[in-house]
Amino acid sequence: MNNQIVLAQLNGRPEIFHSLQGEGVSIGVPSVFVRCSGCNLQCRWCDTEYTWNWLGTKYIHDKDRPDHPAKHDRSAVQTRLSPGEVAKAVNLYCCDNVVFTGGEPMLQQDQLTEVARILRGTNIEYEFEVETNATILPHPEFDELITRYNVSPKLSNSGMLHSSRLIPETIAAFVQNPKAVFKFVCSEAGDEEEIAAFERDYRVPRRRILVMPEAIDQRSLEQRRSVVFELCKASGWRYTDRLHVAIFGDRRGV
Repeated sequence: MNNQIVLAQLNGRPEIFHSLQGEGVSIGVPSVFVRCSGCNLQCRWCDTEYTWNWLGTKYIHDKDRPDHPAKHDRSAVQTRLSPGEVAKAVNLYCCDNVVFTGGEPMLQQDQLTEVARILRGTNIEYEFEVETNATILPHPEFDELITRYNVSPKLSNSGMLHSSRLIPETIAAFVQNPKAVFKFVCSEAGDEEEIAAFERDYRVPRRRILVMPEAIDQRSLEQRRSVVFELCKASGWRYTDRLHVAIFGDRRGV
């Protein structure tokens, strides 16, 4: 049981799906997404809150309302598979770019290491990306298999305490790792100062910083795109859009 991977569940099936990467430096690349369930942070604007915002928890999300809290029945949105079963599901698609996402996939990196090893055993061309919040260090065995870390440190707009969302030694390790790029969610005035402070304090090369508008639906994306676009022009950071939001809005498994 301990070797099983806890995954998000969608329509009664594990949330493993084929799409295009919607964000970051590999935007537009055909990819198979493996969505892990569980996270050590609870960002108020999270667009995959069903991976942690469960019934009985005290977490607060922007979707929560006094008359209708956005809580999920954990048994309905979570399932478990062995690493071999996950690898088999990924192998059904003719696609060699795999994205481990979540939630926070680094919580299950031992099991994901086994998935990556199995897949590389079937096809040496497999590449692996990890979407992570930069609070957990990769193990050497895991790091050896990973092609890219899409590191997304959380700003104060996440609603998380500074001590929870920014772990200096972990961030420093990712800065030293050439596989890592840093992706920030920009949602309100003042975010650019925090990003600039992060760049300065952790000595992150500007070319490795990407900024995207916070949005869980097409309307909010349209409203914030131009602001973040101009911010990136002025600051020298790389703009990244959110293709899945632009095309599908607030939908899962796309």
